[in-house]
Order: sequence, then structure tokens, then C-alpha cells
Amino acid sequence: MAIRSFLSKTAVTAALCAAVMLLGGCDFFRRAAGRPTSADIAAKRDAIERETMAHEARMDSLRRVRKQMTDSLAVLDSIKNFSNSVVAARQLKAESKAGLEARYYVIVGSFSKVGNARSFADKVSAKGYPATLIAYKNGFTAVGICPSDNLQEVYASLKKVSKEAFCPKGAWILNND
Repeated sequence: MAIRSFLSKTAVTAALCAAVMLLGGCDFFRRAAGRPTSADIAAKRDAIERETMAHEARMDSLRRVRKQMTDSLAVLDSIKNFSNSVVAARQLKAESKAGLEARYYVIVGSFSKVGNARSFADKVSAKGYPATLIAYKNGFTAVGICPSDNLQEVYASLKKVSKEAFCPKGAWILNND
């Protein structure tokens, strides 16, 4: 009889454990032991994934900034190597300076006679580079092409234009600032 009673108690205990497992699952035992439940673990996993995505977005932003800085420094180094290639517009006539639409121009020629400047501007325009005549206080007239407000763009234009047959070796960038 004692064996039957023991087996009966064991069966009841096993049945209760099985019922608790089926009805409550592991979360019942986790909660009883003070451990995180499945919902707690899933919430923590979601929080970690969101934090990881935010971190990756910050890293991507930093990579873009680093690339922009590297590109800008490379352009500045290239311009520095192009000795005296960027010249300020201090000597421009006031009306000429006011009529310029962009901050930078590639200057491909400077002439003491306006007629020569116009003739060269027509030649340059025929090659696909619309030209602007820029008057200086000293009486010279420059022929400017490739207007831009971006120094990187105008420097790239200078490099491209310097390979053209009409472009002299002394081409430079005017800074109309």
C-alpha cells in the first residue's frame, strides 16, 4: 500500500508538473526563479536591434562626412599645387563684378583690347563653353567660362578645360567673392 500511495503521489506530482508546463510553459518557472520571461527577452532583443540600427546610421553618416572631408582636402591640395590658380576679384570694375552670376570662373584669357577678348570669347563659345567678358580696373578684359558656386566643380572644370586646344597654360580660377 505504501508503494501505491507513493506512486499515486508521484503521479499526481508529475501530472501537476505537466499541467503547469502545458498551461504556463517555461515562463512560469522563469518568473518563479526571478529570471526574464520570453516577452522580456524578445523586448530586449528588439531594443538591441534598434540600437544597432541607430549606431549603423550614425556610422554611415560619419563615413559620408569623412569622405566629403577627404575629397575637399584633396581638392585643396590640388589647388595648392596649382600655384596661384585661385585669384581674388579685387581688381575688377564694380559694374563687371556686380554682373557676374557665379562665385568662381575659369579664366582662359586676358586681353588689353576688348575686341580681342570678344573674338576669343566667340571662339571659346563655339567650342561649347559659353564665355563671359570680365572687365578689370587696369583696362584688361578677361574671358571667363564654366561659372560655378562650388570650388570643387570649378577646379574640375579647370582641369578639363586645360586639356582643350584653345586653353593657354596660364588658365586660372577667379574668385568673385
